Amino acid sequence: MSKTCNFLALRSNSLPPFFSSTGNSHFLRPSSVLINPTAASRPVDRWIRSSSRRRIVLGGFVGVSLWMNNNNMSGSNFGGKSFIASARQTNPSPVEQALNNVNWPENFPFKEEDFQRFDESSDSTFYEAPRFVTHIDDPAIAALTKYYSKVLPQSDSPGVSILDMCSSWVSHYPAGYKQERIVGMGMNEEELKRNPVLTEYIVQDLNINPKLPFEDNSFQVITNVVSVDYLTKPLEVFKEMNRILKPGGLALMSFSNRCFFTKAISIWTSTGDADHALIVGSYFHYAGGFEPPQAVEISPNPGRSDPMYVVYSRKLPMAQS
Repeated sequence: MSKTCNFLALRSNSLPPFFSSTGNSHFLRPSSVLINPTAASRPVDRWIRSSSRRRIVLGGFVGVSLWMNNNNMSGSNFGGKSFIASARQTNPSPVEQALNNVNWPENFPFKEEDFQRFDESSDSTFYEAPRFVTHIDDPAIAALTKYYSKVLPQSDSPGVSILDMCSSWVSHYPAGYKQERIVGMGMNEEELKRNPVLTEYIVQDLNINPKLPFEDNSFQVITNVVSVDYLTKPLEVFKEMNRILKPGGLALMSFSNRCFFTKAISIWTSTGDADHALIVGSYFHYAGGFEPPQAVEISPNPGRSDPMYVVYSRKLPMAQS
């Protein structure tokens, strides 16, 4: 039996037909069938669903779709550099359009059950054994590293501090990248010890304790690679991110369509890529103190290698901690 089959055996039922087990055997990639990129724009308050319409992880498939706005996204600048680090500037993808002119509901539209997972056992136990593997393929890694080279502060910039949240043995920063302070926060100490870019690290389970152990206004940048989908208390975490970022500081949440299915939150495993951008954007919006979030697609070979997306925002210059 293959490793993929062993992984699938963790579930009591076979995976729904819109999931594929191709690629990295540790991760699953949801397909995009839940997304209708040609659909008319609808208010985000359509997100709210009745409790009987639960997602796969809670017992049954529901065709949940978060509708996107149709206006093209204009590229924002940070330090004179365009955030659009792909060839899609003239033809925005559904992910890049997902956060255009969003009609946000007054209140956070997700429920507690949206953040439940198929496997609610201890995350510390799940991540206890180090995994010295990468969770996206090499072209996606190269695309993310190239993107970082365009948007991160120049290497060895005086006084720059970066937090790599949900970090492990590799951060995918450009080769030789250095700063005075680069903190890794993750779940496995052996992995964090192996990460050459970090100047220090902290082991912390954000799903148990979302409080970040740093002073206000401590970091210029926060990065998070393919892990935002595991956060069960995202608003608490994003509020903390805003508190510890310096005014104007940048938060970069990157993700693909790969995940540990049993540990990803329900609302993530039942939706597609553009929906994921809208979900992450909602975290920024409802946490408060951030500029309107934006999304970019940096997929190197659409349809031929792992896709790669980034949802980002900056702390408002006068945001109150």
